[in-house]
Amino acid sequence: MLFDKDTYIARRNKLKAQVKHGLILLFGNNYSPANYPANAYPYRQDSSFLYFYGLHREGLAGVIDVDNDTECLIGNDIDMEDIVWFGAVDRVSDLAAQTGIAESAPVPRLETLVHKAQADGRKIHFLPPYRHDQMIQLMDLTGIHPSQQREKASQELIMAVINQRAVKSTAEIEEIEKACAIGYEMHTTAMKLCRPGVSEQHIAGILSGIASAKGCMESFPTILTMHGEIMHGVPTPNPLKEGRLMLCDAGAETNENYCSDNTRTTPVNGKFTPRQRDIYRIVEACHDHVLEIARPGIKWWDVHFSVARFMTDRLKEVGLMKGDTEEAVRNGAHAMFFPHGLGHMMGMDVHDMEGLGQQYVGFDDEVRPSTQFGTNCLRCGRRLQEGWVMTDEPGIYFIPALIDEWKSKGLHKDFINYDLLETYKDFGGIRIEDDILITSTGCRMLGRERIPYHMDDVEEFMAQRHE
Repeated sequence: MLFDKDTYIARRNKLKAQVKHGLILLFGNNYSPANYPANAYPYRQDSSFLYFYGLHREGLAGVIDVDNDTECLIGNDIDMEDIVWFGAVDRVSDLAAQTGIAESAPVPRLETLVHKAQADGRKIHFLPPYRHDQMIQLMDLTGIHPSQQREKASQELIMAVINQRAVKSTAEIEEIEKACAIGYEMHTTAMKLCRPGVSEQHIAGILSGIASAKGCMESFPTILTMHGEIMHGVPTPNPLKEGRLMLCDAGAETNENYCSDNTRTTPVNGKFTPRQRDIYRIVEACHDHVLEIARPGIKWWDVHFSVARFMTDRLKEVGLMKGDTEEAVRNGAHAMFFPHGLGHMMGMDVHDMEGLGQQYVGFDDEVRPSTQFGTNCLRCGRRLQEGWVMTDEPGIYFIPALIDEWKSKGLHKDFINYDLLETYKDFGGIRIEDDILITSTGCRMLGRERIPYHMDDVEEFMAQRHE
């Protein structure tokens, strides 16, 4: 457990204060087989269960009876065969005591508690399930078919969980800083290994090893590619080539499952070409523009569009865009180059709480999601609050298929210089990403050591890597 039991008791008490009536179910995760039951993926506890209970053991569930102010930890004690193969672990009653719960019970008791609450006409609160074993279990308990479970998940519980988890405590920030330290080692290692002839897959594999050795795993599968125009480019066996850029988007999870998420774009031969410098300079400036304006009370939506206008102005300077900036951005022309959102919340999940429903996590009655291309990928638009952790990740991409489609349809021809854009089809993409904490007066970057990202610093680092 990362924190003492009083922390988890306080979190559950706050949850009970926000969910006024009914029975709250919080499911922990089970092992997930990779290709047969005994060969499982690395175990990862559910983030919300971990937040409220701090327990990493599989097969647990928490029941909070709001009306009667009682709690019960559900789970079966392991048998001797499990002990032989996996070693002895604490009994469920001991785990309950560790997290400040007086009562524990085996799994069959869960059905009794749920059916009793249903018979009394009380609401069963649960979060949207994302694993099929939990969906089946929830159907057996409540009679709700998996196809309806996300729709019938408790919005009251969802919002209560989001309101707590979004604001990070000092201790949580310290844990994220640990993840950032692992991320620093991952990214600087990738930069050191970046040279012609080394395969994308080789570098990505080294980064995965660092994450596993220093924490528990990567916070998401590493994106490492010369084709930076592909948002989620999978590392291939292809060797890096002279004159190309290597985009590396990678992060780590600590043993307590707090995350980091950074992106760097590095010239394979250690030096940016003049054309690469022109585009990199724009992304670098957009990244730093966020650091200047992000603060409590400002809508992340407005930060995103401030970056979009800033980027459009700079792209006009190099001749790739033209026309009125406000009109270009209002019509979504900038999304040719910037087809995703500026950033997302981060914490225990690298896209923090996204499984609870992005319309709840990142939006509210004041700011609603957009359906416009590019803006529809903005994962958060709400007003920032002190204690939030966000990613700052502007990028510029040259996607040949998108260029061809928009050009053939004549889309945004008043704002995009397609003749010049044609010459960039072999460019790739550039993204710079860091994790920022919203403070009382503004924001600051997380991570005690800074992964080089200013162009001169990148080139200097690459020059010194062999010394």
